[in-house]
Amino acid sequence: MTESAAAGLPDELGAVDQLLHRGEANPRTRSGIMAVELLETTPDWSRYRSTYERASQEIKRLRQKVVMPTLPTAAPRWVVDPDFNLDFHVRRVRAPGAGTLRDVLDLAEVALQSSMDISRPLWTATLVEGLADGGAAQILHLSHAITDGVGGVEMFASIYDLEAEPSPRPSPPLLIPQDLSSNDLMREGLRHLPSAIAGGALGLIGGAAGGIGRVLGNPIGAVTGTVGYLASGARVMRPAAEHSPLLARRSLSSRTESIDIRFSDLHRAAKAVGGSINDAYLAGVCAALRRYHEAMGMPVATLPMAVPVNLRSDSDPAGGNRFAGVNLAAPIGTADPQRRMARIRSQMIKRREEAAIGVMGAVAPVLSLLPDPVLEAMTGSVVVSDVQASNVPGFPGDTYIAGSKVLRQYGVGPLPGVAMMVVLVTRGGWATITARYDRASISDPELFARCLREGFDEVLALAGDAAGTARPASFDDGDDGKVERS
Repeated sequence: MTESAAAGLPDELGAVDQLLHRGEANPRTRSGIMAVELLETTPDWSRYRSTYERASQEIKRLRQKVVMPTLPTAAPRWVVDPDFNLDFHVRRVRAPGAGTLRDVLDLAEVALQSSMDISRPLWTATLVEGLADGGAAQILHLSHAITDGVGGVEMFASIYDLEAEPSPRPSPPLLIPQDLSSNDLMREGLRHLPSAIAGGALGLIGGAAGGIGRVLGNPIGAVTGTVGYLASGARVMRPAAEHSPLLARRSLSSRTESIDIRFSDLHRAAKAVGGSINDAYLAGVCAALRRYHEAMGMPVATLPMAVPVNLRSDSDPAGGNRFAGVNLAAPIGTADPQRRMARIRSQMIKRREEAAIGVMGAVAPVLSLLPDPVLEAMTGSVVVSDVQASNVPGFPGDTYIAGSKVLRQYGVGPLPGVAMMVVLVTRGGWATITARYDRASISDPELFARCLREGFDEVLALAGDAAGTARPASFDDGDDGKVERS
């Protein structure tokens, strides 16, 4: 990551970030994000720890905690924690069970289902030693209030090297701790309240004057534009299809499954029918869901699926959340993978062009003012999708941490009221598809694991004679859970 990206992180939490931070207290709205990485060898512990000691100086979010004002007179603020303790955030454990990836993912689930300590910086890095194949794993867990998936790749780039033994780098400057209490922030907000109100009033008057001018200059166009935006907002906020009855129940128990695909195989399959990697990925998710619904005796033609779209520009800092949700009527009942990809592509193009695609960011400042009970009740009643599917591009070449090569990365996402969160990560020549699901909706783990692999094999077969296959990553399949290293 560049110095400018690290230095440009804002101190105030944006409205969306505030909502995500507040959701950490409730297990049904918790939004931690996680990267589980398989490492070729076990890094030296002191070197691994030093990597994060340095990173916590380069990436100030790693040393910052959130201070909430006692009364909402000011925005919550990131401050450098005067009590920062690296040993709380950087940990190591022995792999449980037989040391397979299945065991590591089960360990990661415990962390994701647990609340983070919001009195400290909102992240942990856990080195898991003693895997069955002699390697290790890293579990990097952080609050969604820090950043989104794409921002996280940029933000945490500095912990990785492009070679096992890189040249030494100059030491970053020390961060200055900040003693700021909730009462201090409240009082600071009160002191600035008159000028903030005046500024807001002037902005409102100026906006109103500009709006009046536009209406007087082009009354028909102004009204038409407003009506069009409202109609677009309604389309963005409502479910794109009927909910699946099979995926209706919610609980506090979840499980994660993952598969590995060579990136070149997925790319060939997509290009064989004129599609993109994202088209092929979503088509594979739909195929897995179709197979599972059919096997459970409850087939459906479509279900509502949300696909986060990156809104981050080159000038945006790596921190914070810059995404919008595109709602699809996922064509899971379309058996032909080429037709399925075409239907997905058509919807994605249309939905990306919605005028109100960023409407959630517009209403977030209002939602952030609501009391917790009201906000939690609203969150539980306005879930518009059964499944979310995210696409996070990683680093294209080989990367190392503390001298150990990163073999795979699995993205494990939150379950914000949905039955399933699927994450595609492309890194180092591999595509990993990781599905985390609510056990009340997906009640047969072995069946779903098979459907996930077979669903993507359908899409990969589009490449013809050059087709590859998906391989299980999160459960044993006759290879003792070991990871292919070539």
